[in-house]
Amino acid sequence: MRKKLFIIFLMCFGLIVLFPPSPKNTPLTSVFRLTDKPITITHGTYGSALTVNISFGNEEIGQWIQELEKPYPFLFIDMDWAGRYPEIIRLINEKNIPTGLLGNEGTAYEKDATILLNQLEQYEDFFSMKPLWFRTADEVFPFFLRSLLVEVEVNALSSSFKWQGGHIPPMTEGEIISVSHQRDDRVSLIELNKLFESRDFHSVEDVIFGLSVKTKKIPK
Repeated sequence: MRKKLFIIFLMCFGLIVLFPPSPKNTPLTSVFRLTDKPITITHGTYGSALTVNISFGNEEIGQWIQELEKPYPFLFIDMDWAGRYPEIIRLINEKNIPTGLLGNEGTAYEKDATILLNQLEQYEDFFSMKPLWFRTADEVFPFFLRSLLVEVEVNALSSSFKWQGGHIPPMTEGEIISVSHQRDDRVSLIELNKLFESRDFHSVEDVIFGLSVKTKKIPK
């Protein structure tokens, strides 16, 4: 038995020597390189990414998330909202829908930097990881906030344009579309389905890094 285990060990060791694991060159590592300077990302190089800011809603938004199918939109989640509806957060986690941290208005962080630190802790409690992307509620990123995001290794993501319903503009390569579902600023989910049908959507990372990944539209 020991001889057999020893032979297996030698075989595994030989495989590691001959085929060493490649270094982690994931989108996460690459994206963090963009935070060397306090910049705000507003567009990519390929395709379209859809991001939805969520800070309002219960049954309607829960049903919408329940019916979502891959490829999923990217959800920016408000922490106060997440605390009120943990069952929806569990659903998001179960479906592995990509998320980021939706913060307050940009100027709030100039008055109190601990707001961001507290929100980061809350996000980790809900999603068991640090957010890769952060967006303010008004998509305004003062220099102090951008500098703070560099320190905590979280990327500031704005958008190429904010869609508020109605006319759907033609697709532009590298666009990052923002749609709000907030108390005083939201697009109906019926209209949002029309946007889904207007073009093929890709992940935020694919759009930013220009990865030509073939995906299909998000179904209704």
